[in-house]
Amino acid sequence: MNNLRPVLIKGARVINPSTSLDSQGDILIVDGKILSCEANITPPDDTMLIEANGMVACPGFIDIHTHLREPGREDKETIESGQKAAAKGGFTTITCMPNTEPAIDNAPVAEFINKKAQDSGIIRTFLVGAVSKGRQGIELSEMEELANSGVVAFSDDGSPVATGHLMQMALTYSKELLNSVSGNYGLPIIDHCEDYSLTHGLGVHEGWVADRLGLLGYPSAGEEAIVARDIALAELTGGHFHAAHVSSQGSIDLIRQAKLRGIKVTAEVTPHHLTMSEEWVMGIHGESKPSHPLSLKAYDPMAKVSPPLRSIADQKALVSALREGIIDCIATDHAPHTFSDKAQPFDEAAVGISVLETAFGSLMSLVHSGQLELHTLIHRLTLAPIQVLGLSNLGLGSISVGSIADVVLFDPELQWEVNPNDFLSKGKNTPLAGEVLKGKVKLTIAKGRIVFDSENKMLDVRNSFA
Repeated sequence: MNNLRPVLIKGARVINPSTSLDSQGDILIVDGKILSCEANITPPDDTMLIEANGMVACPGFIDIHTHLREPGREDKETIESGQKAAAKGGFTTITCMPNTEPAIDNAPVAEFINKKAQDSGIIRTFLVGAVSKGRQGIELSEMEELANSGVVAFSDDGSPVATGHLMQMALTYSKELLNSVSGNYGLPIIDHCEDYSLTHGLGVHEGWVADRLGLLGYPSAGEEAIVARDIALAELTGGHFHAAHVSSQGSIDLIRQAKLRGIKVTAEVTPHHLTMSEEWVMGIHGESKPSHPLSLKAYDPMAKVSPPLRSIADQKALVSALREGIIDCIATDHAPHTFSDKAQPFDEAAVGISVLETAFGSLMSLVHSGQLELHTLIHRLTLAPIQVLGLSNLGLGSISVGSIADVVLFDPELQWEVNPNDFLSKGKNTPLAGEVLKGKVKLTIAKGRIVFDSENKMLDVRNSFA
């Protein structure tokens, strides 16, 4: 970080959840750290000045659920392309999920990905290790070896932890492991909560849309049954269970009660489950149901995710739970796919959405509609994810004096149209193509370096890097 040119962000609305700061001011970045955050800073010589009137500056976003695909499926995404997409979306830290090929179930694979991420060096990249060998749900992975290699959590994501016995052992062992990143003991078990006997192969919520389209529906109980199992096992073991991509009112109720009982349970929700509902599978992007079947644009594979987009009532309940803090944080579940992965009949199409570059814009719809305060949204994208991972002592998710200079600058009022061809991710798979979003990332700084600047068409940036 030495010899980085100083940067002064001038006149932004500065929001810092870790200190409850929300005021107009400047941010001075020197040698990769926040040197000062106050009004009317006089910068040192040779400072890059960024005029940010009308902009909001906050800590860089943190995603604890990112699928990078490398190694094994570099046609879908590489570590470098995923980092670039994340930086464009305002993320300065991402966390690579273990469903790579081979899975992140041993030290050599973890070390390979760590080296690739460091060589790319665009943004910080943490790893999640597999719970089971090969993510096969039979035998625990070498969890201590993985913890020593720098993983920050364990998951078989892409699949649930297969059995209650395996989950019990994982929770028991993980709480005793030293987190080599934070220096503290205990790593969370992140579970994709799905009972395959109820859901396997199903891609749309069990509701009116499934009925209209003649598809078998994925019931909310398929998620809630495993949430309930994992809560009981977290209570039994004292381990940390983190529920991935929560999607239903029933799951929220279970998590709320678990937290009231003092069980170590946290949860995340995706931008798409917060802002979309089952109707998107039919091309309906609002609350009104069609009056005639011929008005439908049915079977949209771009809206096929796991768990599926739920009812409007579930969607509203998720927003409320996020606002209350029952759901701790937002995580993208960025799942890039090739064109051919999605250009299939609905039942055969791959599940997942390429989210990193649209996450913030779509989430701002909750702010503009009055469903979520901006300060709360930023907290759930920055400080909360790092707290879930138990990495608060690293100084991330904050723009306090002395903290690492991970900063995002955004225009909350700027409208823009989603064009997947402009994505830096290899995955162009999004149901948001052609949608107009309001709120756009303009600048991303990671460790004091500008890693995205809206393709050099933004702000009044003077004295730019040589």
